[in-house]
Amino acid sequence: MGHVIDDVLKPIHGGPDGGPEPLYDFSTNANALGPNPVILEYLRRADPSRYPDPLYRSLHRLLAEAHGVPESHVAVGTGTSELIHRLARWSFLRGPILLLRPTFSEYARAARALDLPLWEVESPEAFLRRLPQSALAFLCVPNNPTGEVYPFLEEAAQRAGGALVLDLAYQPLLETPLSLPPGTWLLHSPNKAHGLTGVRAGYLVAPLDLTPLRHLAPSWPVSVYGEAFLLGHLDPEAQAWLEESKRELHRLRSLLAQGLRALGLEVRESPANFLLVRVGKATEVARALRARGIRVRDATSFGLGEWLRLSAQREEAQEALLKALGEVLSQGVGLD
Repeated sequence: MGHVIDDVLKPIHGGPDGGPEPLYDFSTNANALGPNPVILEYLRRADPSRYPDPLYRSLHRLLAEAHGVPESHVAVGTGTSELIHRLARWSFLRGPILLLRPTFSEYARAARALDLPLWEVESPEAFLRRLPQSALAFLCVPNNPTGEVYPFLEEAAQRAGGALVLDLAYQPLLETPLSLPPGTWLLHSPNKAHGLTGVRAGYLVAPLDLTPLRHLAPSWPVSVYGEAFLLGHLDPEAQAWLEESKRELHRLRSLLAQGLRALGLEVRESPANFLLVRVGKATEVARALRARGIRVRDATSFGLGEWLRLSAQREEAQEALLKALGEVLSQGVGLD
């Protein structure tokens, strides 16, 4: 029984898989042009010999000023995954958790870890219908792995019975800014956008006092490097670097989509820096590519067993992927 529970709660993500480092890694959606050199300088100046402020007063104040909200409406965390689990533990929001599939797995993991009612629906109509009775509803915008930007956010905000949480992990990488409805809870994890996924820090902005949520965290959840990262994220020079990198990332994403279509494959592009490509049995194709030194994200855990999720990478990496993928598919890997 315990083994079954372990399997249900096992985290499945891109990135490290226990094997040797690949030649090229398409499995995470980190900015392939990073790391952001402006933020690297903030990290170099951080002093690991000291404790962070356990209340993160200065950091909360500066984040609140940047978002134009009261200081109490911001809570920092080890990353948005940690904040997702903390939200699920908050008795103020205790109740059914609502998801629109396919999406990021951490929302369901948080519900299952606490044995909370979990409503997983597969259509916007079902999501909106269930929304008034949910305590916590999560939408990843743009969605991981599909890249979808939902057109019903305004209606969802009006119908929400509890907290409607918008996970904005990929929002900084969009081609055009999002218009977000008032009253929503906003999860920010800018480490992907800056190419610094190894620094675990994120924050939540909500339309109410988050002091109780802050106190649910263990002491010092964010290290001095996490503090430095979030402060660097607010630096106008860091934002200027990000804006410049986005133009190139979108060009690379379009180039990758073009190369995949030239192989005769179906592609679903996102407006951010990643896409989905249909390859047949994705697990088999991913395994064959890994053996050739290329790591990709098999989307089977999202319920998309014929698709790979790929991030935009530099042209050298794309050429290697397209060559290897062409060879793998020509050998019949992934076919029934």
